Amino acid sequence: MPLDRADLKLLELLQRDGRATAQALSEAVNLSARATLNRVRRLEAQGLIEGYRALVHRAALGEQVSVFAEIALKDQRQATVQRFEKRMAAAPEVVACYLVSGRYDYLVRVACRDLAQYRDLTSAWLDDVGLGIEKIVTSTELQTIKEFAGFPLPRS
Repeated sequence: MPLDRADLKLLELLQRDGRATAQALSEAVNLSARATLNRVRRLEAQGLIEGYRALVHRAALGEQVSVFAEIALKDQRQATVQRFEKRMAAAPEVVACYLVSGRYDYLVRVACRDLAQYRDLTSAWLDDVGLGIEKIVTSTELQTIKEFAGFPLPRS
């Protein structure tokens, strides 16, 4: 079902504040609270809204380093790719992992308490022959300029 102006506005508002009340949302889209809630539930049922989560301020977690790891695999066999992706998905330090095109296969964002923990983590990955990692090129985040805050939505 195509998205209308109210749907797009709801998605925009919920990306900014997933805890917005039905009343606040309804006022922003000029619909009744019941109609607004029905739209939100439809967007959820259609999979356009995948979930809601709290964004925890990094300072609350103590000192951490954020590292971007460019990872190249030795081969592209399905078994190797699946093992690697499963390991990345299970690692709590991996906060994002993307399959990309270009000179490496994956861009992985890792959060660790310090660089020693990152070194130990990546050394374990490299030592695990089953992961099939050829090389890891690391860039350390110095400052976050803009964090992901939702996808741009089409204008109606």
